[in-house]
Amino acid sequence: MTREPTSTREEKLSPEERASRGNRPPREEKPVGTKKASWRSNSLVELVLIVGVALGLALGIQAFLVKPYRIPSESMVPTLKVGQRVLVNRLGNNFGDPQIGDVTVFHPPKGSDDDTCGTTNRPDFEPDQEGRACSKPTAGKADVNFIKRIVAGPGDTLAVEDGHVILNGKRQREPFIAACAGGGGCSLPKSITIPKDHYFMMGDNRGSSQDSRFWGPVPRDWIIGNAFATYWPPKRIGLL
Repeated sequence: MTREPTSTREEKLSPEERASRGNRPPREEKPVGTKKASWRSNSLVELVLIVGVALGLALGIQAFLVKPYRIPSESMVPTLKVGQRVLVNRLGNNFGDPQIGDVTVFHPPKGSDDDTCGTTNRPDFEPDQEGRACSKPTAGKADVNFIKRIVAGPGDTLAVEDGHVILNGKRQREPFIAACAGGGGCSLPKSITIPKDHYFMMGDNRGSSQDSRFWGPVPRDWIIGNAFATYWPPKRIGLL
């Protein structure tokens, strides 16, 4: 089929159609690269916003909800080993009391620096000579963080036998601890009473832990939160 010459098709247009064609504005020529530059600029702004929001969320979560901690010593062996990392719930204690058995991060009293007990206010408190654990902390909290297990709460009586807690006259079943092996504070037959709003902390490695036996119970306000999971190393990932 042969196509009509352009001139022939134009002759068939009405005068009105020819006039409207003649009045069409010329097409605008867009500068080359404008659209591409605009896309790059928008992507950069979007990336900056995403990074900013993510950073803000991470800082907020660490400040108010969950914070990671690294285990610095052998005091919680075999439950937690040196270098292991745990997640700590910073919000939980706002809605309920700390519980016996919780693995907890807290600020110890200043007496923890040199094993000063609040009952004597002298350094190097030796619970074995006293036959009992320290029943009162020194005033003021230390700036450092410790991680131990809560073994007694307000109003409880506590003694220690071969590293095992005697809570309110009953020896506790503690399959998670390491044997005391004759270390300091392994046998403290005389009971103490935990003061109001205080919690008694002990490491699971009972023969190698400087804890409340030496510097006293910890006020509730100094408790940061309980460790609920471990995430490093990978082979030890799990709940506590």
